[in-house]
Amino acid sequence: MRKTNKMIFISLLVSVGLALSVIESAIPLPIALPGAKLGLSNMVVMVTLVVFGFKEGIKVAMLKSTVLMLITGSITSFFYSLSGAILSCIVMYIAYRYFSKIFSLIGVSIAGAASHNFAQVSIAVLILNNPRIYSYLPFLLITSLFTGYFVGLSSIYIVDNLRKNFRILFQKQVVK
Repeated sequence: MRKTNKMIFISLLVSVGLALSVIESAIPLPIALPGAKLGLSNMVVMVTLVVFGFKEGIKVAMLKSTVLMLITGSITSFFYSLSGAILSCIVMYIAYRYFSKIFSLIGVSIAGAASHNFAQVSIAVLILNNPRIYSYLPFLLITSLFTGYFVGLSSIYIVDNLRKNFRILFQKQVVK
């Protein structure tokens, strides 16, 4: 894949992730857990990790969080979003790269969702200087099982569709 085409595709992934983040903020969850979200934009990060690798995956995650902050104007949410995006991207990459024989994309996604929640709660502990906030983490981890399952299942379908329709994305790059 040419460098320009790759850059365009990455830009589109950031845009889709951003749109999903905005849409997701308008969707109420059936349970009343502050801070709990579906994690729809994490599908984009996972697909980027699978198709392009870690470097591009972390770029998409960081750009999505940064542009979302610029759109919403919420600096505090930016710290939660960025920390969760970075840690979950790292965990999902490690799980996918080194443990893909054990975990499917669903397992990778659940690990990413759990680490995302852990990072956000840890940032809350640091900002508010109150370690008791960790008592909220088990509730978020339970929701991450369900949201991670949904995101992982959706990512499987997306990656399979990309493999069928965009074979050039999955061809090994030949360095000249």
